[in-house]
Amino acid sequence: MGVVILLVMAAGVAAMLTRKLPTAFALVLLAIVIAFVAGAPLTGKNSVFDTVLQEGAPALAATMIAILLGSWLGKLLDETGIAGTLVRKIVEFGGDRPVVVALGVLAVSALVGTVTGSAPAAMLAGLIGIPAMIAVGIPKVTAAGTILMGIAVGIPFELPLWQFFSTALELPVPTVRGFMIKLFPFALVAAVAYVLIESRRRGVEHTWSLKSAATKSTSRRERLGDAPWYALLTPAVPLVLALGFELAIIPSLLAGVLYALLTTTRPRDMNKRLLRTLYGGFEVAAAPIALFVAIGILLAAVKLPGAVDALEPLVKAVSPQNPVLFVLVFTALVPLCLYRGPLNVFGLGAGIAGVLIATGIYPAVAVLGMATSYNQVFGVADPTSTQTVWSSQYAGVSPQQVMARTLPYVWVVALGGLCVTAATYL
Repeated sequence: MGVVILLVMAAGVAAMLTRKLPTAFALVLLAIVIAFVAGAPLTGKNSVFDTVLQEGAPALAATMIAILLGSWLGKLLDETGIAGTLVRKIVEFGGDRPVVVALGVLAVSALVGTVTGSAPAAMLAGLIGIPAMIAVGIPKVTAAGTILMGIAVGIPFELPLWQFFSTALELPVPTVRGFMIKLFPFALVAAVAYVLIESRRRGVEHTWSLKSAATKSTSRRERLGDAPWYALLTPAVPLVLALGFELAIIPSLLAGVLYALLTTTRPRDMNKRLLRTLYGGFEVAAAPIALFVAIGILLAAVKLPGAVDALEPLVKAVSPQNPVLFVLVFTALVPLCLYRGPLNVFGLGAGIAGVLIATGIYPAVAVLGMATSYNQVFGVADPTSTQTVWSSQYAGVSPQQVMARTLPYVWVVALGGLCVTAATYL
């Protein structure tokens, strides 16, 4: 039975890779098939309907709310001009010094990445940042990669991501937060190294500009003006509350929303802006929320007793227990998190993580270290991720070109995270 479940998983990966099915639909179908193969009844305890679908669908509800609030805050950063002002100030400070401008945009991308991930974060930092970098001579591929590497620096402090790993792996938020803090230095060093090495290795290029984008941003600036200096602290508010004062994630994000609103909006306009940006946040959050519903269903399926009993001997046989082998094997498997591969935590990787925990192969905190290390790679170098596609296309290059340039750097980040995992938890 375990072999059959693995074959079903492989078929699911193939369906996602070939785009025969959207990821969320493929994960739900995969969960239902796994449940039937594991001998689950239609209804009752440990069943397809009551356990996998009914209990699995809302299992990550807290994560979905955090995603929605992060998207809401992201829309406020855009509409109020906070994100644009941050990027413009950095560009003005950098002047005609390409590396300084790129490092500044990297810092803004990291700050935005703590609020919201995926394409919205790339757009907030990249709409102005990418044309500005290219205008001072940063090569197109390097400019797109700088946005993505910056977002990756912010990922360890992205509050909705803390909530996701806490709920999915059944770990307390402080445990997730503790490992993310350990992962942050690797992401930061790799990102700075990327900017310094790639910008100088490729040289200065003055070959391209985004006139339409520049015109658009200029007209928007004239209409909105720069956001007040104290409003520019908005991205840091949720992080300070959650990290410094250990406030719960949802209240921290709500505080960020209120701070952005109060520091940029007149009282008579607050009601309209609140509703408009909230509805916009729903549009941004719709896709990841659908994915988290599917992931919850898949996690419920792989944790069924029949699935655990069938997979335990197989997974145990191929899972390295020695810390050195753990690092070597899982570092070599890093490419399997690309192209929606089997180790992508926002796909089948979530199910594999659930199997590793449910079968007792590794402690949950070790699975956390592995999953978050892989997520640093996926968030930057995966040519199918929305932030990579958007940044690449906006810069005028292909996602595969960006992957080729960024993958060596984020692979090292994953290696660092796996080393910390093995040294600390195995």
